[in-house]
Amino acid sequence: MKRLFPLCLSFFVFVISAIAKPDDLVNVEKEIPGIVLDIRYATTNNFTKQAVYPMAKCYLRSSSAEKLKAVQKDLKAKGLGLKIYDGYRPLSVQKKFWALVPDDRYVANPAKGSRHNRGAAVDLTIIKKDGTELQMPTPYDDFTEKAHRDYKDLPAVAIKNRQLLEDVMTKHGFVGITTEWWHFDDVDWKNYDIMDIDFEKLK
Repeated sequence: MKRLFPLCLSFFVFVISAIAKPDDLVNVEKEIPGIVLDIRYATTNNFTKQAVYPMAKCYLRSSSAEKLKAVQKDLKAKGLGLKIYDGYRPLSVQKKFWALVPDDRYVANPAKGSRHNRGAAVDLTIIKKDGTELQMPTPYDDFTEKAHRDYKDLPAVAIKNRQLLEDVMTKHGFVGITTEWWHFDDVDWKNYDIMDIDFEKLK
């Protein structure tokens, strides 16, 4: 019994430390040097044609941001970088999206919640040093088959760039979804709770 106690205590501490804190969101722009933001939902340049975010900020779970920092470092060595379209998304905004596009191939049902609502998903692309985006299969938020990760009837350079993005994100702990080449989930997303914290309340 004496031998088991330290093991049980260690396991308990491990489990507690793995549980995400509700306020465990960091400002990605402050955490990752050189990151570029193009937060479309803070503008009318998105599929809703409305500005649904009050400010152009990107927040992620701290551990997700650390993984993304490694991606940025990897790309920088190749003369490239990341541009982010979206990160943490309040559940209230998810409900607005679902009302407009009630199709779970492209918008997560708010009844289940999105990885974005957990602060553990990011929409992004690769850019050159001058800020020019690499050619990808489609623009952001394209709800057609061309945006699917396995779509092949594309220019060779678009397929190559899509694969580069997938490879570097996968290498550092993210996984893509089948219908959106730009969307990646932190592999540990299940550790995090769904949140509905307004951007104004975040640092």
